[in-house]
Amino acid sequence: MPLTFRKSFRILPGVRLNLNKRSWSLTTGGERGPRYTRSSTGRRTTSMDLPGPFGWRRTRSTRRD
Repeated sequence: MPLTFRKSFRILPGVRLNLNKRSWSLTTGGERGPRYTRSSTGRRTTSMDLPGPFGWRRTRSTRRD
């Protein structure tokens, strides 16, 4: 079983800094409403929890030169 590294820090209310072995990301947004994540690899994700067992997520990867 491989070992992984992932750590999340709350730096301000509604703002989290997420670290893993290869990159970092910044997540903004609250519990009620959309969350926006931007990664150091250029990935952008918008997600939202919907009522019940549903969730919505849209991910866009941007090319970094």
